[in-house]
Amino acid sequence: MKDLSSRIAALDPGKRELLLKRLQHQADERAREPRIAEAAPSSPPVARFDVVVLGGGLAGQTLARQIKRARPETTVLVTELRPHPVPESAHKVGESTVEIGSHYFAEVLALQHHLTTAQLRKAGLRYFFPSGANDDVARRVEMGASYFPPVPSYQLDRGRFENALRADNAAMGVEFWDRVKAGPVTRQGDTHHVVLERAGSPCTVACRWVVDASGRAGLMKRQLGLARESGHKCNAVWFRLARKIDPDEWSDAPHWQDRLPKGLRWMSTNHFMGRGYWVWFIPLAPEATSVGIVADAALHPISEMRSFELALGWIAKHEPLCARVIEEHRGTLMDFLALKHYAYGCAQVFSGDRWALTGEAGVFTDPFYSPGSDFIGMSNTYISDLILRDLAGEPIAARAAEYNRIYLNTYESFLTVYENQYPLMGNPRVMAAKIVWDFAIYWGFLTLQFLTGRLCDLELQAKAGHTLQRVNHLNARVQAFFRQWDALEGRDCEERFIDVLDVDIMRRLHYELRDNLPGGELLERFSQNLGLLESLAAALFHEAASLLPNPPNRPVNPYAISLHPEQWEEDELFHPGKTVEVEAVAAGTMEKIRLTTAIQQHSLVDVAHAG
Repeated sequence: MKDLSSRIAALDPGKRELLLKRLQHQADERAREPRIAEAAPSSPPVARFDVVVLGGGLAGQTLARQIKRARPETTVLVTELRPHPVPESAHKVGESTVEIGSHYFAEVLALQHHLTTAQLRKAGLRYFFPSGANDDVARRVEMGASYFPPVPSYQLDRGRFENALRADNAAMGVEFWDRVKAGPVTRQGDTHHVVLERAGSPCTVACRWVVDASGRAGLMKRQLGLARESGHKCNAVWFRLARKIDPDEWSDAPHWQDRLPKGLRWMSTNHFMGRGYWVWFIPLAPEATSVGIVADAALHPISEMRSFELALGWIAKHEPLCARVIEEHRGTLMDFLALKHYAYGCAQVFSGDRWALTGEAGVFTDPFYSPGSDFIGMSNTYISDLILRDLAGEPIAARAAEYNRIYLNTYESFLTVYENQYPLMGNPRVMAAKIVWDFAIYWGFLTLQFLTGRLCDLELQAKAGHTLQRVNHLNARVQAFFRQWDALEGRDCEERFIDVLDVDIMRRLHYELRDNLPGGELLERFSQNLGLLESLAAALFHEAASLLPNPPNRPVNPYAISLHPEQWEEDELFHPGKTVEVEAVAAGTMEKIRLTTAIQQHSLVDVAHAG
């Protein structure tokens, strides 16, 4: 405490005032935070553990493994309602991982061998923009990688993965009780008590830490009144077919067959998009395919797709080629599930009182960019760090409050990418630009921080705070700009392939994920990447503003871009001290993703014939 006081006193007055205000805010929040009820256990505990994890799915089992790997002497119990082992191709969302989640599984948890031998290497996310009636895949704009990205990701068979985790965790000493229903959590002094129903009989276990990993059941979230609604109102339905479905086989067109190595599309997470929706096709390891519809509730109500027959009818209307493929294999249907308004928030996920929520027991954003495993990796890393520090005797209240603030801010930032943006999926020009922008945000900052092992580095977070705040402000402005651009134009585009790892800024940022940067260099890289984003925002403005009657041709302030000329002066779009140039990387990026509308292309052909 003396050292902390000295460090605060050494700050300049402005920074000291801001820090003291933040500390006071954290103290006020802790005073208001929900408390687990104080009560003596209803029966003597049958066992005592350092950590009890309520939920034996992906989030709970990976957390147990992370704790045991870091501190083998820690006693951990994982309880699970369902019987284990679970069936392969288990009926769960989350088969597709991206860079943070994949790194967490492979490197942090040392599961590389399982991922490479028992799961499928993923050829990235792949997007097909709408074209006409969506009945000819070879006529659609395709956006994806032409080879396996160097920073790997995977398609997971969740059942196979969770069964392997349970077996490995047992060998490490993790207790796993299946067919167990978890009841209320109480506390007595420094000890939590959890009432469990096991084999039809109630019992109580004691622990220092209790973590809710119960998924959407949200056991502790409900008990503590932490649930928060989200303004992002989308629905999802999904099902499994016991067949390998390869999009390579959907067209015989030479350009479709020759464009990519055989099997690369099948190894991707495929998105077939239209206004307000996308349909996924994801391969699973044992010759099965996951198919899903995700849609804006206002444009495509869940009442139109709440059963397999209704969903197939909906797909036939919007994605007729996808529907024909599904119809061929309908006899292999394995299951079906519908989920209304899947996004939600949470008031608090980490507490200095030694409880936490992880995975979907806390928050959920949207599946479009496959962030579910990312959030598991991040929340588990924060929780593991808090548990290890606490078991080592370190006070954790202030750190828990700061982790909670950062994590929930991350959730809100992710939501900005999705909320009110589903209509853009029907606009190829805008959506191609948005995908590039969203990946630049993801790879350029959070992924880089996680892959370099600095998620819990609060000193780095404080030093990078101003840069990251600017990123969030810029992102909010650009996401609104995409909606304005969509309102200005929306046409089918001529077929072409956008190779994401050939797009200048995407190639650069993805390959730089392999750099293991020390702290100072990471801060410098954040600053450089912010400059890239600012330049890209300016390039996006000029691309869209070319549709206006008198488009400006001069540097702009990226934090003020809009397609409303009447606001430009007030917003200081051309303020000399705030404008940026379009650098070569941004200009090259726009050149690589620029699409020709079908009307423009036909007009050029007509002119050529007339000449």
